[in-house]
Order: sequence, then C-alpha cells, then structure tokens
Amino acid sequence: MSNPYQEALGATLIERTFRERIVLVGVTMGGQTDDETEEGLDELSLLIDTAGADEAARLTQRRDSPDSTFYIGKGKVDELKEVCLALDVDTVVFDNELSPGQQYNLEKALGRTALDRTAVILDIFAQNAHTLEGKAQVELAMLRYRLPRLRRGAKAGLSQQGGGIGTRGPGETRLEVDRRRIMRRITKLEQDLVALRHTRQTQRKSRGRSGLASVVIVGYTNAGKSTLLNSLTRAGVLVEDRLFATLDPTTRRLSLPGGEPVLLTDTVGFIRQLPHGLIESFKSTLEIAAEADMLVHVVDASAVHPEQQITAVREVLAEIGADQVPEFFVFNKADLVEDWGASLVEDHQGAVAVSALRNEGLEVMMRRLADRMRAITQVTELMVPYDRGDILASIHREGEVVMSELEDGGMRIRARLSSASEGRLREFVVPLTNQRN
Repeated sequence: MSNPYQEALGATLIERTFRERIVLVGVTMGGQTDDETEEGLDELSLLIDTAGADEAARLTQRRDSPDSTFYIGKGKVDELKEVCLALDVDTVVFDNELSPGQQYNLEKALGRTALDRTAVILDIFAQNAHTLEGKAQVELAMLRYRLPRLRRGAKAGLSQQGGGIGTRGPGETRLEVDRRRIMRRITKLEQDLVALRHTRQTQRKSRGRSGLASVVIVGYTNAGKSTLLNSLTRAGVLVEDRLFATLDPTTRRLSLPGGEPVLLTDTVGFIRQLPHGLIESFKSTLEIAAEADMLVHVVDASAVHPEQQITAVREVLAEIGADQVPEFFVFNKADLVEDWGASLVEDHQGAVAVSALRNEGLEVMMRRLADRMRAITQVTELMVPYDRGDILASIHREGEVVMSELEDGGMRIRARLSSASEGRLREFVVPLTNQRN
C-alpha cells in the first residue's frame, strides 16, 4: 500500500529505504554572520539525519539578496553540480526557503532533486504523526506546500481524450486535474480538523470544569520536554535523542507540593524557521499553550546558543497568541554544563536548573512551580454549611486551603482556586475579609 504522506509531498520526500547522502547549502544574507549560517546548517544536518539521510558535503555563499532564479548565484550552481557529480549525490537541501520557481530551476540545472528546510521538516512530521488529528494536520501542511509547486509536464496529457458525447472540447490538463484534487483534499482536511478541534475544545471544557489549573510544557525540539513529563508523572511518552520525536500532546495530572493538583501537558517542540504552514495546521493543537495558566519553558542548557532557541520558541508563542501567558524557565540537561547552568539561571529571574533524565533538581523545580502557581491564583473566601461535606471536599481537592475557621453558620474557608472552580462554587463565595491572615 502506498504511503499517503509520500503521495502528498510527491518526489520531495526523502526516501528512507536507504541512508541517502545529501549536500547541504546555506546562504548568508544581510546582517547574518557566517557562524550563524554554519549553526543553521548544523541543525539542518540533524534534521536530515532524523529524516533518514546523511550529510555528504555542505556549500555556503554570501549574498546581499537571493538570486531570483536559483537563490544562489549561477557560478555556485555550477560548483554545486560538480560536487554532486563527484560525490554521486542525488539530492541537495537548502537551509533557506526556496520559492517554487527557484526549486524548479535548480532541479533543472542540477539534474537532481532540490529541497528546502521546510520539505525536510514536513517529512519528519509525517514520520512522527500518530493520532488522527496529527496525521490530518501533517497532510494538510504537505498539500499546502505542494500545491504551488505543481508543474506542467513537457507532454501534459489531457483527461478527456476519448470521443463521444460529453468528451469533446479542450479537456483538462493533468496539472489542472491534480490541482483540483489537491484543493478538494485540502477542503476535506480543513473540515475534518474543524470537527476534531470541536472535540478537543469539548475535552478542554471538561478539564476546565474539573477546576484544575493548566500547565503546558513548551520548548525547542529535543530540549527534554517529554523526559521531564515522564519524570514528573510517569507518563510513558516516547523519548528519543532526535528532533520532533513526539508531535501529539500528552496530558497528565500532577500534584504540586502542598497537594494542589494541576494538568501538565507536553507539546510539539519548536524550531527556528518553523514553517508557517505547520504552525497554521497545528494551531488547534498549539492553542492549548495560549489557554494555559502557566508555561513551563524547557531550555537545553547544553545547547551552543540557548538564547537563540528561547527567541525561536517565543516567536512561535507570539504567533499562536500565547506570548502573554506567564512563563517559568526550566534549564534542562544542566548536568552537561559547568556549575549547573548557573549563569543561565541568573539571567532569567525565577528559573531553575534540572536534569530530567537523572531526576536531579526536580524537587526544587516543583516547589518553585507551586510558588508561581500560587502567585497567579486568586484567593477566594467561602462560607460552607456544615452539612455540605461534598463542597468542603471539592475545595480541598481542587485548590489550596490557606485558612479555615469554624463559625456559627458553617466553616469559613480561604483558598486559592482556579476561575473555573470559583465560578462553580459562587453561591458559597463571600467578600474577602482583610483582617484575616
């Protein structure tokens, strides 16, 4: 049976039947430095390794602006072709985004497949999507990527070549048929995702009615988010030392020090130059970050430039409307750096350093997270009749009781509650008395 994702992306997918060797190409533009270009190519090398291929060589060029025809200069195209011939390489991958025209011209000039960073990321997402929603999101992003890259063949056939009534006339080119089929499929996937989004929203409302605060783990890909979730909740999420090992969100219940429970959710990792089409397709999944009470921003403390990764994550958060959610920095893999990433922690107020793999520093992290959650959770005062033991149990289960007193009419309780819990218990809420501690 054919792979629907390979059909969606066509010839641009990297074949995984063998370890293909690939030439990487990077272009330094404007104020960008050569070191930044090399760092981008290093990350691209990790991406193609995750996709199932190996780097054979890399070429770089400095330009003021991209060449409209090839992105790189004509001389560099000739050099690239010579390298491919010498190394017997059939595919080149650009760290920069190619327009459909540039990709077509490069393939024609080189006589081999030319891809960009987006195509590689799409291929990786196709390998790692497992849920119905995840697969639909990836296929939608692939089809949106492929649509403007459809080309008319040199001998484009017609779909209405036969004689007879209803078949005469100019007919349709194969290109037009393919374009219409893709548009129909895109429309169908968008409709399916709307339905799946409604289901997810219903699930979130159900969790909201539980009164539990939402804590969402975000971060750069391979920063150790899934490892942290597993260490804190024994979630059993797949953990691999590769980019985008997990795409589908996982939610588990976590009890903070002090007893108050929260819902902890792991999300897809972010990356520099994350394709806009993927952000659009995964928006329903990523919305959980925008609706969270707190973001646990996991950063790889051993990364060469962790601040650049933080910036990349924040750019995506801003695009999905999650940039206003309170952020709690956790610098993971601190055991791989000197002094446990002390300088990183100092540069980010309230941050902690941990090693999720070794379960080190997690107690401090949990206490700090509990403090942050208490700081953003409002204190509510309630008067609960003595015969409403169910309400008393609910308050203790869903929040943190900071004061309780026995009075003639019932028990007066001051507790930190989520807005959902306070709304459900509004008939027992009384004005907050300032004289109490």
